Amino acid sequence: MTSAPKPAQPFIAQQQSELRRRLPFSDTQDFEDAARGLIARREPNAVTAADGRVVWDNDTYAFLEGEAPDTVNPSLWRQSQLVAQQGLFEVVEGVYQVRGLDLSNVTFVEGTTGIVVIDPLLSTETAAAALALYREHRGERPVTGVIYTHSHVDHFAGVKGVTTQEDVDAGRVPVLAPEGFTEHAVAENVYAGTAMARRAAYMYGAALARGPRGQVGAGLGQTTATGTVSLIAPTVEITTTGQEETVDGVRMVFQMAPDTEAPSEMLIHFPDLRVLCTAEDATHTLHNLLTLRGAVVRDPHNWSQYLTETIDLFGDTTDVAFASHHWPTWGQERVKHFLGVQRDLYGYLHDQTLRLINKGWTGSEIAEQLQLPPALEKAWSTHGYYGSVSHNLKAIYQRYMGWFDGNPAHLWQHPPVEAGKRYVEFMGGADTVVEKARGSFEAGDLRWAAEVLSHVVFAEPEHAAARDLLADTFEQLGYGSENGTWRNFYLSGTTELREGQFGTPTVTASPDIIANLSPRQLFDALAVQINGPKAWDEQLAIAVVLTDTGEEYRLRLANGVLTYSAAPQQDSADVILTTTSRQLPALALGNLAPKALADAGIQTDGDTEVLNRLAAVLDPGDRNFPIVTP
Repeated sequence: MTSAPKPAQPFIAQQQSELRRRLPFSDTQDFEDAARGLIARREPNAVTAADGRVVWDNDTYAFLEGEAPDTVNPSLWRQSQLVAQQGLFEVVEGVYQVRGLDLSNVTFVEGTTGIVVIDPLLSTETAAAALALYREHRGERPVTGVIYTHSHVDHFAGVKGVTTQEDVDAGRVPVLAPEGFTEHAVAENVYAGTAMARRAAYMYGAALARGPRGQVGAGLGQTTATGTVSLIAPTVEITTTGQEETVDGVRMVFQMAPDTEAPSEMLIHFPDLRVLCTAEDATHTLHNLLTLRGAVVRDPHNWSQYLTETIDLFGDTTDVAFASHHWPTWGQERVKHFLGVQRDLYGYLHDQTLRLINKGWTGSEIAEQLQLPPALEKAWSTHGYYGSVSHNLKAIYQRYMGWFDGNPAHLWQHPPVEAGKRYVEFMGGADTVVEKARGSFEAGDLRWAAEVLSHVVFAEPEHAAARDLLADTFEQLGYGSENGTWRNFYLSGTTELREGQFGTPTVTASPDIIANLSPRQLFDALAVQINGPKAWDEQLAIAVVLTDTGEEYRLRLANGVLTYSAAPQQDSADVILTTTSRQLPALALGNLAPKALADAGIQTDGDTEVLNRLAAVLDPGDRNFPIVTP
């Protein structure tokens, strides 16, 4: 099978031509806003790690010029041109952003003696490069505060590129975050972190070749940096809307927005500057209600209501709004209009989905039929570059109704391999299915071609013609997608079928993330790694004593389940682990040998063979599991 990308088929080229004619490409306001306030670009804009690896290279998107080729949806091409613009920008005097240096933006707010950093990117290397660019043009101001707007990794993981644990511990740099931040930030990247990160490799396309037939962006940002993921726990918790904090002379009023774009999220108003940070609740795209990498389904009803509250609280005292992605919006009336359109977008999707659910429609039926009203669809900021109308409507259905659509035929279906074998047999064998699918491909019915060819690949993974045609089908579906993450998913599937698996470029369950596990989160993280059948006959008890907090826990493995309790226990444990809450997370690394634990500051007393028995039934995740093949 050739690994070379192929040209767009005539039916895709025709689709792109129709979109160029139909969409309002003459509206250039976003390009004016994205370029406004530019102070300097970083030239060249590649960032390397200490070992010389390139962890970010925005220059690979230099091809995004002129009119879109037929291999890229012209609307996505436009969005990628906007998002790829990089450099240091002035939002207003005293507020500066570095954009195009990671998936997200980092913002610097100048205070009395230094700068407050908002959302320090996804990796320490890119955050440090952004800070260096700021200082090159605004002076060597020290970092005097850090703010995390929400609990997603691209908004906190570069923190050690702008400050140190020592400065935070010494009280020189407060770290502000919304209530529940650490719990959600850590849990998301550990419990199902391996699977989420593996699927994020598909979603962001960080391993894909850049170019008109490859990765062109992810809609929200270009892609993810592949550098060092860090975390410093917050020192100041924001708990209520209206809470006011001043850091280095910068006065801020916070609005809580939990269970919107993240389970722990907040917006920030700067009353003295008449500036609003919308975090990730109002960006220049329809966002995800259920991200393709996997997450808990978000609440579009809450999202819409919080944006109404934002307008009510800050609309009349805001002259510019900026977010942790994309470019700002200037002018009080434009800001209120932008927030109102975003508010109505999530409200419409939520309310109309529920209306149709109550008429008996299923998620896939709603996703196929429901359209945005013309007034919303004509706004570029509502287009599905990151979250699509299609998969968001299915997410709303899932939130309220779950996976089952009520049809008993769907209650107990075969898994993919067994279903594939039966479909292929019923349809006359693999060769016949491939030949019929080739006709569907040539007719432009790519969705059906993908459906039936996937059955063949799961039934007969080594069927070369099926793999080849499925790769071609995914490629054409990618070329046609307006949604950046759909394009990346399709082209990642193409790449794996043609070249083999490419693993997980960005691993978010880093040592810093692990180190911030609470004791209960750590025990939960171990519990989800227990190989149940292998542990059916195991029975063991481990006591954990934390000398710094006075807490004691009892872990029990029985019936293939690892449970824990903090209640006083009458029976004795097989082994006792004595340590501190900061050293305890070393258990998550999986090496439970007494010497390794001693080196990590964990004392063992009792039958240490119990630890070997526990280690023997741990079954960690696979960062290179197959997705488009069995």
